[in-house]
Amino acid sequence: MFDNVCKFLAETFSTDFATWLLGEPIALTELSPNELSLEPIRADALILLQSSEVVLHLEFQTQPDADMPFRMIDYRLRVYRRFPHKRMRQVVIYLKQTSSELVQKNIFAIPGTRHEFEVIRLWEQPTEILLQYAGLLPLAVLGATEDRSRILRQVAQEIEAVNDRRQQSNVAAATSILAGLVLDQRLIQRILRQDVMKESVIYQEIKAEGLAEGRAEGLQQGIQEGIRRVAMNLLKTGMPVEEIVKVTGLSVEQIQSLQQDTE
Repeated sequence: MFDNVCKFLAETFSTDFATWLLGEPIALTELSPNELSLEPIRADALILLQSSEVVLHLEFQTQPDADMPFRMIDYRLRVYRRFPHKRMRQVVIYLKQTSSELVQKNIFAIPGTRHEFEVIRLWEQPTEILLQYAGLLPLAVLGATEDRSRILRQVAQEIEAVNDRRQQSNVAAATSILAGLVLDQRLIQRILRQDVMKESVIYQEIKAEGLAEGRAEGLQQGIQEGIRRVAMNLLKTGMPVEEIVKVTGLSVEQIQSLQQDTE
């Protein structure tokens, strides 16, 4: 979920991310992995943005990943094969603080080959920078601060000042989700306006996923209940437990428990 929220932010507020990471407000468009010559390693977490001169490759991570250096050189070569004249900026952004040495690694090296990329550990980033742009506001609470609740309140004030209602709702929802990495959900709900978030694309997608999961869970529960009823009816006919196991797929322990219920 966190990766998807960050991907949404980077693609929706690409100019803000370009200003932060490239140093200039370049208009960037999405580069589909399908435009590269090979299938992506992990397309769900891959963010590729491009202009006529540069490709910005972003990876957001909540947990350290030992395979990250290889992914970086792999995509660098894929992009070079497709756009040999474009410069490329590769940035791995770690969201949640950790003591793992993996978040320090920014080099892929094997004999005869060395590739470097950039790593940003958000908990080391000044919050002042992240508070300057609407698209970066959701990241601010993960920045360098000893008082995250104060930063969240500041972010909430900045969100209130956003004129575009749709943009405001999307930033609020993204902030709520990412703040969950470091703050209690009850505190987040007290500070951020719930009515604004419910209008966001992010909220609607989460709601739709939740309903789908709920329907699937309900269906599965119905199937399991039906199997238990079949097993109980077979027990009443005197069928041996071993045979009921074969028919229903339940374990011996489950059937014996049902047997006690029927006695």
